[in-house]
Amino acid sequence: MSLYSALYAGVSGLSAQSSAMATVADNITNVNTIGYKGVSAQFETLVTGGSLSGSYSAGGVSATPKALISKQGLLQASSSLTDIGIDGSGFFVVRTGPEADAATAYTRAGSFTTDSSGYLRNTAGYYLMGWPLDAQGQYVNNGSESAMQPIRPNALTGAATPTTGIQLRANLDATAEEVTGYEAGHMASGAVTPQFARSVEVYDAQGSAHTLSFNFVKTGPNTWQAEITGNPADIKSYTGADGAAVAVDVDSYAAGEQVMIASKTITFNSDGSLELGSAASLFDDLELSWSNDAKAELISLELGGDNKFDGLTQFGSTSALLSSTIDGGMLGTVASVKISEKGVVSAVFDDGTSRAIYQLPLATFQNPDGLTRISGNAYIVSEQSGNVAINEPGTVGGGTISASMLEASNVDLAAEFSNMILFQRAYSASSKIITTVDDMLQEVSNLKR
Repeated sequence: MSLYSALYAGVSGLSAQSSAMATVADNITNVNTIGYKGVSAQFETLVTGGSLSGSYSAGGVSATPKALISKQGLLQASSSLTDIGIDGSGFFVVRTGPEADAATAYTRAGSFTTDSSGYLRNTAGYYLMGWPLDAQGQYVNNGSESAMQPIRPNALTGAATPTTGIQLRANLDATAEEVTGYEAGHMASGAVTPQFARSVEVYDAQGSAHTLSFNFVKTGPNTWQAEITGNPADIKSYTGADGAAVAVDVDSYAAGEQVMIASKTITFNSDGSLELGSAASLFDDLELSWSNDAKAELISLELGGDNKFDGLTQFGSTSALLSSTIDGGMLGTVASVKISEKGVVSAVFDDGTSRAIYQLPLATFQNPDGLTRISGNAYIVSEQSGNVAINEPGTVGGGTISASMLEASNVDLAAEFSNMILFQRAYSASSKIITTVDDMLQEVSNLKR
């Protein structure tokens, strides 16, 4: 009987509008939740019979929730250096714990802060994951989450980092007298006194300091000789000009005598700029091993570019060191953490220095709206979402990271209130169907009287 089908249609309407009202309730209560993605109710018909001939049997309606995960929320400025938002597609990779076997999830909620153990966690307690950077700022992306670690900047407190680069800017006096009879090693042995010399401290992997000296003597017009020397008691071996390792016998050196690690002829142009010709740099990288057996990295030297004034120069003023930059050394206490727009996490130490320690990845999916929602405003992979792809921000369709920004909820409050009215009226109408059919069935039952 069609009346019964109408009764069931009214019941399905009550159920569908109730489900739709639940999505509105969830959206409104999370309107201020960082990174929240709204849910919309999509209605579809229920048909009991496809033919329209003869007696019609009502089917009803059902409501299916549809996640709006791919809809971008508004990025809002934040005062915290560790708050991050994503402009475009992608998710932060997080874990439920710092352990390697902790469950992995994905989120857009970027309100991360440092917890008592030094880890970066968001308000839901998820641990932010990233690729650890080595001393050269490189990382390994094998497409797997196994290469990532929970970001813990405070773990660097009291650690050491070896020197990998020396950058010098210095002027050599163009009016200096020329020295005759110079041969390589004379400055190291003390046979020739350098006309200009500066010492710098470099560090091994254990944080121990070692002194290297840059010595210069003028041997001709616009021509200088340079020697890099070190203490024989510190240096176990160095790489010679032929590329072979040269062992240092400390007993063979007289008191005050230095090890000549490298020697070069320096030529200047007539305007005082450095002339390198076809050479890529003035000195090759220094490869040293220390007598304390601490690990050492290759040390690159930046003493100026060809025909430029950004390193060594020759002008008619007193020889002097203008500036120097040497990395490495003992790391102090981590005072703060900052995240760049490229997703590089850096630890800022109490002495003002900083070190890049992690690279943030972004996870993308072919169908992000198909992800399964879990508590804490996070998601996990589902059959509908497809497999995860983990890459650097701004690559392979991924969005970019906005530092000191937070993504607001993508819920439109005005639209939700409008939907609330529509669903409430539809619910009342569905209930009216039931009461009306009940009256009609009452009439049918009264026919026997």
